[in-house]
Amino acid sequence: MAVHRLSDIALKATNVHLGEQVVERAFGSMEIHYRNQSEVLAAGEAILHEINAKAESRQACRIAWKEIIRAIAPDHATLINRQMRKGSMLLPGKSMFILETEPAGYIVQAANEAEKAAHVTLVDVKAFGSFGRLTMMGSEAETLEAMRAAERTIENINRNARVVED
Repeated sequence: MAVHRLSDIALKATNVHLGEQVVERAFGSMEIHYRNQSEVLAAGEAILHEINAKAESRQACRIAWKEIIRAIAPDHATLINRQMRKGSMLLPGKSMFILETEPAGYIVQAANEAEKAAHVTLVDVKAFGSFGRLTMMGSEAETLEAMRAAERTIENINRNARVVED
């Protein structure tokens, strides 16, 4: 339940806005945003200070699953579109890129960088629990570029993260 206290700290220490908050005993999360990235970074620093941690002590990210399914069938698209999602509808005939990460929170940064790098559409993102899941759609070439951008993002995260042995 610490996510409530940490959200409060971020909101009071900076000008950020809370976009989403998921309260779970083990894997709570929050999404904060602001038009200036410096405010978001300052909120992160305030949270790290509160929990007596440094960004460099973060857990490394593992890509648990990745795939591109080309030319989604209409029935498949319909079934995916019926699920509770937070993004756009998946269109038949488009390629679908799926990425799962552990821990879950890193999926947000991977999604952000994939959207910047390629002309893809966000279909769904789940950034809480043990694993994060990202689903995007686009042309075959664009989903491949999105996947490469997401992988580069995870590699960059891991350059300065601690490795946790199984």
